[in-house]
Amino acid sequence: MTSLRAIIYCRVSSKEQTHNLSLPVQEDQCRAFCKLNGWEVDRVFLERGESAKTANRTELQAALSYLREQNKRRVNIHVFVVTNVDRFARDAFDHAIIRRHLAGLGMTLRAVSQPIDETPAGKFMEGIFAALSQFDNDVRGGRTKAGMQEAVRRGQWVWKPPLGYLPDGKTLKLDPERAPLVRLGFERFATGLYSKAQILEELTQRGLRTRQDRELSAQKWGEMLTNRVYISRIVQRTWDIETVGNWPALVDEDTFWRCQSLLATKGEIVPKERNNPDFPLRSFATCSHCGKPLTGSWSHGRRQRYAYYHCPPKARCRKTNVRRRDLEAQFVSLLERLRPHPDLVSLFRTIVVDVWKARHEEVAALRAAAERKMADLKRRKDQLVEAFIFQKVIDEATYKDQLGKLNEAMALAEIDQHDQRSEELDIEAVLDFAEKVSLDAPRLWLEANLDQRQRFQTLLFPDGLEVRDGQVRTAVSSSFYEELQHFTAPGERLVAHTGFEPVLPA
Repeated sequence: MTSLRAIIYCRVSSKEQTHNLSLPVQEDQCRAFCKLNGWEVDRVFLERGESAKTANRTELQAALSYLREQNKRRVNIHVFVVTNVDRFARDAFDHAIIRRHLAGLGMTLRAVSQPIDETPAGKFMEGIFAALSQFDNDVRGGRTKAGMQEAVRRGQWVWKPPLGYLPDGKTLKLDPERAPLVRLGFERFATGLYSKAQILEELTQRGLRTRQDRELSAQKWGEMLTNRVYISRIVQRTWDIETVGNWPALVDEDTFWRCQSLLATKGEIVPKERNNPDFPLRSFATCSHCGKPLTGSWSHGRRQRYAYYHCPPKARCRKTNVRRRDLEAQFVSLLERLRPHPDLVSLFRTIVVDVWKARHEEVAALRAAAERKMADLKRRKDQLVEAFIFQKVIDEATYKDQLGKLNEAMALAEIDQHDQRSEELDIEAVLDFAEKVSLDAPRLWLEANLDQRQRFQTLLFPDGLEVRDGQVRTAVSSSFYEELQHFTAPGERLVAHTGFEPVLPA
């Protein structure tokens, strides 16, 4: 009489377990079980460190494919042997589907440590064991999720570290290789002088790569710019958790929120009609007669081409037509004339720092008050929930009404907290930048690219320039120049160059 043939399937649920005796022990138990029942072992499949939750496991799929091929060849394999049902599948639905598939191949399932067979009692016990396996898996999953939520509430990062960080126990640490480049990217974007694409190109050239040694995609870079993990914050909307992380911030909050402001207003985009490297003052300077922004074009002479700024053809004005070199020379001359004395800038810096320190103390007090208000609202919300759910001393209508009011108040308080955070600023860095710009504006403009020139000139002259009779005029400059006027002695006022209207009233 021909003996029945069997295949053995063994599995461990994590790669760590493959280093102990779990797989050899399972195989020995299954072989002994087959020998006791007089079954011939046809083949053994060992699953090393695959998930217990899904039926799409590598060796299980290989076993099913093998059985299907053997069935086509009319090679009978009768028994599928495991140590216990949870090695086969931890999901009751998966168990039933695979079990039915085996039955279609003329096979039965047997477990070394559990009394299952084809009798009604055996099938009943198999169903119980399969349900218990799923229950155990669900409980483990619930415990894992609850543990993760609690860790997150404590400020721990429980997911894969974002680019720029490395895992460090229950916290994160800065990646010495990538963190400086990621920080540079944020700082570049916060200036408003570079687009996301330009910064990504620079970071790539400097060697920024993913952990798989691939170039960073534009989509991934955009996502990184909005990720609050870089300011040591956890925001998990699904779990309704927002808290401070226990790792060092990669960028300061002021830089991060300036980036968010630029992203919200699409600040990195240069208007298409102004995007002409030959004419940086195009659309920035306007004709005093027709009020239209000037355009630029080339004129062909006998021997060479000449560049001109002029009224747009649709304006039908033609009263402004200035050579590019003349108009741009006048603009550089204006920047030269507006350059303040270094002593004046130093005095301005001292006064601003003193005022800022006083303001910073005020902001700190307001921020503390906002935090106390939020804490009080959260306490009141907890008391409301306690009164309705546990003590049952208020009705549902009152609960919903008060909950809605509290949620609204908390939303407003959260906005107030953010506003106070937005007040924080590295004033020394800002003044360093303003000093560099004011004292070296002509050179900075001449050496900048088109995008930087356009942003730079708009920063200094938000209302642009006006061209009248071939001469540049401007009535409004940046607030920095305006403030400097107040610190200048009457005889030392910043006076506009001949041909320019006064930048500020004398």
